[in-house]
Amino acid sequence: MPSDTEILGGQPPVAANFLLEVDGVAIGTFQKVSGLEVTVATHEYAEGGVSGFVHRLPGQMSWPSLVFSRGLTTSDNLFAWMNRSAGDGFQSAGGKLERKTASVTLIDVTGNRLRSFAVRDAFPVRWTGPALATQDSSVLYEELEVAHHGFTSATFV
Repeated sequence: MPSDTEILGGQPPVAANFLLEVDGVAIGTFQKVSGLEVTVATHEYAEGGVSGFVHRLPGQMSWPSLVFSRGLTTSDNLFAWMNRSAGDGFQSAGGKLERKTASVTLIDVTGNRLRSFAVRDAFPVRWTGPALATQDSSVLYEELEVAHHGFTSATFV
C-alpha cells in the first residue's frame, strides 16, 4: 500500500487557506482553523476476579467549537448567517434555531481542494472584530466561533 507522500507526488500536503461554506454558501476563506478534534470519553469497569487490568469502555463523543481566524472580509455572508442564529433574525424565525450543515475545506497553494470536513448542526456563537486604533497599522483581523454536533471527513485526492 502506498504511503500518503507517495500518493501526493512525494510532497506532504500544505494548506494555504480554509474555506467555510454553510449549506453551499461561501462564508469566506480563513487563515487559521482550530477545534478540528474529537474526544471519546471512557468509562472504567473493574471486573470481579480480574486484577490484571480495568476494562475501559467507550462513552460519549464530544467536539469543541471550531474557531476560524482571518483578515477582515468584505462579504456579508458571515453576518447574514450570524443574524439568523440570534437577535432579530432568530426572533423572526419564531425563536427556533436553524442548525446548518457547514463544510470546512482545506485548499492548497494552487487552489486544489485537499480534504473537506462536513460539520453537522452548526451555528455561530461568537464573532470578534478587529481592534481599532488610528496609530496601529497592523492587519485587521476577525474571528468566528461555531458550535456543532460533530463532523465527518472526505479527501479530494
